[in-house]
Parts: sequence; structure tokens; C-alpha cells
Amino acid sequence: MIKITFPDGSVREYAAGVTGMEIAESISSRLAQEVLACSVNGVTVELNRPITEDAEFRLFKWEDPEGKHAFWHTSSHLMAEAIQELWPGTQFGIGPAIEQGFYYDVMPPEGVVISESDFARIEQKMMELQQRKENLVRSEISKSDALKFFADHGQNYKNELIEDLEDGTITTYTQGAFVDLCRGPHLLSTAPIKAVKVMAVSSAYWRGDEKRPQMTRVYGVSFPKKKLLDEYLQMIEEAKRRDHRKIGKEMELFMFSELVGKGLPMWLPKGTALRLRLEDFLKKIQKRFGYQQVMTPHIGSKNLYITSGHYAKYGKDSFQPIHTPEEGEEYMLKPMNCPHHCAIYAWKPRSYRDLPLRLAEFGTVYRYEQSGELHGLTRVRGFTQDDAHIFCRPDQVKDEFLRVMDIILIIFKALNFQNYEAQISLRDQVNRDKYIGSDENWERAEQSIIEACQEKGLPARIEYGEAAFYGPKLDFMVKDALGRRWQLGTIQVDYNLPERFGLEYTGADNLKHRPVMIHRAPFGSMERFVAVLIEHTAGRFPLWLMPDQAVVMPISDKFNDYGHEVARQLEMLGVRTTIDDRSEKIGRKIRDNELKHIPYLVIVGEKETAEQTISVRKQGEGEMGSMKVEAFAKIVNDLVDEMTKEF
Repeated sequence: MIKITFPDGSVREYAAGVTGMEIAESISSRLAQEVLACSVNGVTVELNRPITEDAEFRLFKWEDPEGKHAFWHTSSHLMAEAIQELWPGTQFGIGPAIEQGFYYDVMPPEGVVISESDFARIEQKMMELQQRKENLVRSEISKSDALKFFADHGQNYKNELIEDLEDGTITTYTQGAFVDLCRGPHLLSTAPIKAVKVMAVSSAYWRGDEKRPQMTRVYGVSFPKKKLLDEYLQMIEEAKRRDHRKIGKEMELFMFSELVGKGLPMWLPKGTALRLRLEDFLKKIQKRFGYQQVMTPHIGSKNLYITSGHYAKYGKDSFQPIHTPEEGEEYMLKPMNCPHHCAIYAWKPRSYRDLPLRLAEFGTVYRYEQSGELHGLTRVRGFTQDDAHIFCRPDQVKDEFLRVMDIILIIFKALNFQNYEAQISLRDQVNRDKYIGSDENWERAEQSIIEACQEKGLPARIEYGEAAFYGPKLDFMVKDALGRRWQLGTIQVDYNLPERFGLEYTGADNLKHRPVMIHRAPFGSMERFVAVLIEHTAGRFPLWLMPDQAVVMPISDKFNDYGHEVARQLEMLGVRTTIDDRSEKIGRKIRDNELKHIPYLVIVGEKETAEQTISVRKQGEGEMGSMKVEAFAKIVNDLVDEMTKEF
């Protein structure tokens, strides 16, 4: 008999070789109909995989990210099978599940171009194949047999992937006539896939290498019910309306220029004001929590990143070193701030009385992203992190971790992110090669995070294999107004960088000790955070954050002088105000300024000029009536004070 431990801590005994589906059936026949995959000791697997030893066990349904992953991974195979039937001779690259759906990289036969006009054919063929309810059969074969099989079937890209694998067992999955090189996990069959939609097609270099062939990347999404697909498509349409690139242009927040360079955003005056307001907001909180601001250069010696280990891990994703013309030195555009902060810590001797030392910086960093992967503010080549690094004693780690959690929760409340969950990212349980540092330090760091979440009463999902290479982390996953998940706010415990930089402090025992380093960035990056905030609010930011809180609109040119006087008074009274004095009809001005999401529309005409009043409309709510400028300013300032009283 083996013992199966469930997430609630309960334990049941089963015969060795029991499968996830059999466990589900032993709990509830209805549950067995709903589950899509399971995990054994943190590894997600198919429901028909036998369990031969004591294990921690979870079942996943459609509502769980792991369930969706297995569902969409299987759907990518179904789409590949459909493409194979429609265009025999197609070669296949990779076909993973992604956050919203899946894609497959394919190389169609010569002369075939898959385009949007083919989407309906692919969807029809997928549903035709789905009707067969084909089982996905997992097989284990030798590397040599795998190479022969895929060579015989003309799958050169698969063979290249196999060549890179270590010698040993290779796994394939078969459904119908389609066989794929894959590690899984998958559904047991294609039967649960009831609705599919091919979403897009693009080009993608094989293995992300611009020197390799361009493949056709076909994106899709699928659901267990047509109703869910319909809701998803409605959400996509709403997302287009909320696209931060579109709204950012309408509100004149930021811009890009091919002349300046791809992926390098430039903040316009209104966007700069918004961004600085966010920075001031966080600086005020950080000051309360004992942080000190620092500033570091935009470049650093290559040796700095060799010492930190970042060059070995991320050198190819960074801009390549700049060579000085005479001294022969090598510098890099700064890809991250933490090595610089380690250098600041090491600047002078530290005592246990100096700790914790909390260093914060809004530091701009640079990463090389493929041009095809750039996307507005969410994927850029230059971005500013709201970075901070806490150097503390081992006995201070948990308290510091809890304090950072407090900061993140204050931010979420102030910006109305109400729907969020925490994710504890730990090492891969099997492959430890990609991590630096001792097992002892990793175990201490991981346990500190788990205990902090328990003490805070914060429910947290554990994800194995998602840790940074230098330490485990806690990520806050936020759901926006459309239900999309974004990773905002991260805290990482690091015992490794202090070791690599030889950081020390003198303890109460007068001996040298190694500090612990905590990395934290509540926003993540200013660019990505603003993009998420735009799409979450559809450009209707909290009143305290809006670049323009009011716009004054004279109904004709002859009232422009009074309009400018009203705008000046409102600015003097603390209300951020702009004026629309164009020679346009008032109806046009109202429509245009509503598109800019300005909260209050202030109208002045003959009556208002004579009475020295203003007429006010609130965005989305309508008329507020006629009032004195001072009365309106008090309404706005009182609302802002109420919103910001906690920070």
C-alpha cells in the first residue's frame, strides 16, 4: 500500500500503481468527470499515470492553471494533427500551451502559405478529429529509435530537438495518425475539447535565432464549452478597446520612435507626470518603511556581471559589451540593479547594528528582446524597475519579508487591484543544474517564504521550477478587470549574491558573518505596471493619479479668457487642469475629452462668465450642476484626500 497526501493534509491509502483517475473516482464520480490532470509530488502528469510510492497529490480541473495547461497542450497536438491532414508533409517545431491558449510552429510544404483565410478550415478539421475522441498514448523509446522514427517521417526539426537531449529515454505522444515528441502532460483524450478558435498566424525564427529558417506560428485557443469560447471572444474585443497602446496614444502618455530605436519608450509630459506620481507614491511608502534611495550608473563593467553570475545566465539576452577605445575595458548596459547595490553594500565595513540596510532605486535597465517579441510597454528593451535590495541578518529575514508583503498590499489597495493570489516559486524538484548556491541555503530561503505566508495568512500556490536562478521568490499574480492574470510584485530571498560578492558584517560576537539579501519590486517595472494599470482601468485611473483631473471647455472663443482664468484658479487650488480652447462646438469638445478619460468636464459660457461660476460634468455620470470654482476644487481635493489617507 502507498499513502496519498492531499492538499488539505488528509491521507488515504491505495494499492501501489493506482492512477490519478482512480483516486478521483474513489472521491467522487462527478469529480472524476471534471478533472483534467493531476500532480504527483509537485509534477503535473496525466490521470492514467501509475503512482508507485507515497506521494503528495493534487487534482486539477478547468479552473486550475495546471488543468488549462494540460487542456491547451493537448489542443496544440490536435491542431497539429489537423494541419498534418490538411497539408501532408508539414514539418513541426514546437507546440506549447501558453497563458491564453497555445501555438504550434510549423513549416508547411513548399508553396503552401497558411493565412487567416485558412483558419476556418483548420477549426473544422480540428472538430472533425475531436469527434473521434482519440486517446493520447504516451510511449517511451530510446534516443536512437526516436531519431530514426522522426527521420523516416521527414521531421528534421524534431530530430534537432532530440539531438540536444541527453542519451536515454525519449517520450512521445500519439493520437490518431499524429505522433509528437513531447514530455506532456496531456488530457487522456481529445474528447473534452468542445470549442476551438484559431486566433492568429505569424512568423517565428526557429529556436528564436534570426539566422535560422522562419517558421509559421499558428495560435489557437480551446474550451470545454462553447459558452466559454464566446465569453473569451467577447473579452478579446473588450481587451482591444482597453489596449494600453491605443489608450496611451489617446491620452498622450508615451510614444515610440523607429529613429530612437525599437522597444525604447519615451514618456510624454502627461505620462511623465503620471509616472512620477507613482514613483512619489512608492517613495513615500518606502520612507515610512525605512528605505534609503540610491542612484547607480546605466552601465557597469562586464566583470561586475561575471561576479554576480548574471553574465553566464543572461549574457546572450543582454546588449553586448561596449569596448573602451584605449584602455581595453568592457562595459555593458545595465541589465539589472542588484550587482550595483551589492557594490554599495561592500563600500564600507558593516556591523550587525547597521542591518537591515534597505536600498531602493528606480533604476533603468536594458535587455535585448527580439524585435518580434516587443509589445507596447509590456515588452521593451529599456525599462525602469522600482527596485530595492534589503541586506539583513538571517534572523531578520522573515520580518523583512513580511514588511515587503505589507508594502505590496498597500499598493494593491490604493490602485484597486482586489483580485490577486500569491505564488511561491521554488526550485525544480529534479533538475538543480540551473541554480547556483548550496542546498542548505536554498532550503533556508524557501522555508522563510513559506513561513512568512503562513504567518500573514496569505494563501499561496507552490510552483516548482519557477524560482530565479539565485533564489526562491514570492510572486503576486493579479487578475485585472478582464480576468487576465499578471505577475505584479515580486519578493526574492537570496543567500547567493552576498556569497559571490563576499559581503560581510561584524556580528555581536565580533566575528564576520554573511548577510542575506532580499530583492523586491512591487511594481516590477514602471513600463509594464503602467500598461497593466491602463488596461485594468481602461484609462480611468484613480483620481489622485490622473494626469489631468479636469478640463475647462469654453463654449465659444469669446469665453476663452474666462476659461483660462478658471483653469488658473483650479491649478492654484491643487486641481490638475487643462483647457480645451479650440474653435470647436462644445459637443465635439465633450466627445474628444471623454476619450481622454478626464474625470471632470468643466464648461463655461455666457451664464457662467456673468455669475463667475462653472458647470461641471463627471465622466460617466453626467451633470453635477453649477457651482463656484472653490466649491468644485474642494470636492476634488476631498476625494483625493480620502483616497490617499492611508499612504
